[in-house]
Amino acid sequence: MKGFYRSKYTTPSGEVRYAAVTQFEATDARRAFPCWDEPAIKATFDISLVVPKDRVALSNMNVVDRKPYPDDENVVEVKFARTPVMSTYLVAFVVGEYDFVETRSKDGVCVRVYTPVGKAEQGKFALEVAAKTLPFYKDYFNVPYPLPKIDLIAIADFAAGAMENWGLVTYRETALLIDPKNSCSSSRQWVALVVGHELAHQWFGNLVTMEWWTHLWLNEGFASWIEYLCVDHCFPEYDIWTQFVSADYTRAQELDALDNSHPIEVSVGHPSEVDEIFDAISYSKGASVIRMLHDYIGDKDFKKGMNMYLTKFQQKNAATEDLWESLESASGKPIAAVMNTWTKQMGFPLIYVEAEQVEDDRLLKLSQRKFCASGPYVGEDCPQWMVPITVSTSEDPNYVKLKILMDKPEMNVVLKNVKPDQWVKLNLGTVGFYRTQYSAAMLESLLPGIRDLSLPPVDRLGLQNDLFSLARAGIISTVEVLKVMEAFVNEPNYTVWSDLSCNLGILSTLLSHTDFYEEIQEFVKDVFSPIGERLGWDPKPGEGHLDALLRGLVLGKLGKAGHKTTLEEARRRFKDHVEGKQVLSADLRSPVYLTVLKHGDGTTLDVMLKLHKQADMQEEKNRIERVLGATLSPELIQKVLTFALSEEVRPQDTVSVIGGVAGGSKHGRKAAWKFIKDNWEELYNRYQGGFLISRLIKLSVEGFAVDKMAGEVKAFFESHPAPSAERTIQQCCENILLNAAWLKRDAESIHQYLLQRKALPATA
Repeated sequence: MKGFYRSKYTTPSGEVRYAAVTQFEATDARRAFPCWDEPAIKATFDISLVVPKDRVALSNMNVVDRKPYPDDENVVEVKFARTPVMSTYLVAFVVGEYDFVETRSKDGVCVRVYTPVGKAEQGKFALEVAAKTLPFYKDYFNVPYPLPKIDLIAIADFAAGAMENWGLVTYRETALLIDPKNSCSSSRQWVALVVGHELAHQWFGNLVTMEWWTHLWLNEGFASWIEYLCVDHCFPEYDIWTQFVSADYTRAQELDALDNSHPIEVSVGHPSEVDEIFDAISYSKGASVIRMLHDYIGDKDFKKGMNMYLTKFQQKNAATEDLWESLESASGKPIAAVMNTWTKQMGFPLIYVEAEQVEDDRLLKLSQRKFCASGPYVGEDCPQWMVPITVSTSEDPNYVKLKILMDKPEMNVVLKNVKPDQWVKLNLGTVGFYRTQYSAAMLESLLPGIRDLSLPPVDRLGLQNDLFSLARAGIISTVEVLKVMEAFVNEPNYTVWSDLSCNLGILSTLLSHTDFYEEIQEFVKDVFSPIGERLGWDPKPGEGHLDALLRGLVLGKLGKAGHKTTLEEARRRFKDHVEGKQVLSADLRSPVYLTVLKHGDGTTLDVMLKLHKQADMQEEKNRIERVLGATLSPELIQKVLTFALSEEVRPQDTVSVIGGVAGGSKHGRKAAWKFIKDNWEELYNRYQGGFLISRLIKLSVEGFAVDKMAGEVKAFFESHPAPSAERTIQQCCENILLNAAWLKRDAESIHQYLLQRKALPATA
């Protein structure tokens, strides 16, 4: 799926056909035509395609001429306008059969969404988002969109989520197509974010391009931040910035706490090293530090600096320092000095804070150390960061009472007029890229703010996530965190639940290595059943996007844990769905499919595979592929793994089927790892030199928690090298060892706590 390649699709009548498409980033334009294939060697491109006359031919620019080809009456020559000065990795062409929907943005740019034949309807949502997004960016950057048209096109076989080719953006079908009846809320949100991301690149990346791949993070981190700004503008009801924290910020921190992380800026020498940095550090940590920077500078000066940068370097190349320089002259703040501490060294700080009341004031003592997944930082020179720190109090939890830049290892700060009974919290809005460890007394005073919801949602989420990470690192006990999790009983917010759910999932996987796995399932049921009962199965009048997401999340969690009434209802609704009596709403499909499969048999799996075959929409096929791994019996697990490599599954989706098996159960994990070893040659040939190979390895081995497995994984890849996944393999081995240490350290106390909870009389 790289260079100029062939993509297979099926026509509405069931015939297999091929389209010809391109994917050149990072270094594959050279597979299609001879060129200086480096981002800084820009040129203009005159493109002509000779194609069958009944096919659609697209490229970066608009068509200027279409004439019969002298030697063959079945083909035509299509000539496109000359491109602006641009990099080779952004050149694109597509030949195939497509329908489209079109509109003009209010700035007069022609916008089209190309879909598989017969599915033009499904391009309307993305079209609407794109038409709103172009003027938003034009205003934000104060630079007009530079080309006469933009096309967004759905490609059947596509390795990435999407690719920002200038004027012709390519997407996986699931990142572009929305069917009003069969698409779930999370798919709509995903499409909105991906469209926002790729269109941001038309300015940031395409008009001004990174000097060299070392600065890839600048492209990706920036687009990953501004996609949220754009979706927040188009769909304020998504509360998307809270979701950013659980989707990007916490994910980046998880990876960046490892010894095998890397700085945001990495020097790159060989093409395989470029593939390696398309990861959560470049995207999610990049986006998180830009969010922190935006907050530190303020929106007005940030926009001013962005405009200076884009105007100064348009049609040219720029490095990270150039952006800092523009932002510095717009804001008058020491941007380069602050940001170098975040982009040039890996990791991030843990801020330890204690407080004492001095008459009417509160004295805070802060200290920073690098946060390590393996426990307190040991070693000589501890790296230091320049940390923008905000403080809020219970007097007004949404208001920043104090803003400081912490530029040394320790600092004392005085908060004026804080009464003894008021709590104090760091990192309002969870914007600063650091974790916080409070003294016991400070933490104690914050917990009621979770129960009575006086702490804002994103702060409740941040607090819980920090505690969970501290427990994982052995700095506090896991039991402490379980107690905090129980304080979330009144929680109404989807994103907070989503993050809790993620952490409980990690803990569940860890405890699947013990003989008290059932006890943690009981805990999950206890935590999730009150919210499950409040929500019920069917949408209530006046509910919105976030309620739909929350219902799916909670029912899936309860169903997976084997909550009796949830399981019965899921089976009943599944039966009606299959028999065509009552089709499941798109938002309930994943949780229902997962629940019936996990507690089902071979017949259930056969029905699921039949639904997969019948599904016309890629989103539905993916939805089924992702849950197949929930099945529990060894022979059914084998059947699912065999299915993963069959013709039925698109090449880019095999990864999520195998990953689903590994994440589904203890047996699944072993089976998936064996399957990867047995089929390594085929898998490697299919995905080598792309990030899918890294994703495959990560999904299948990171759940292990026995020291010797780390050795086994390491040994296998020593004899079967995968250069573009080298860092991922080191990170996975490190995670396995960390899991094993966590289990040794806390398993017994967790078990005791769960038993003791069971023995207590239930409290209303």
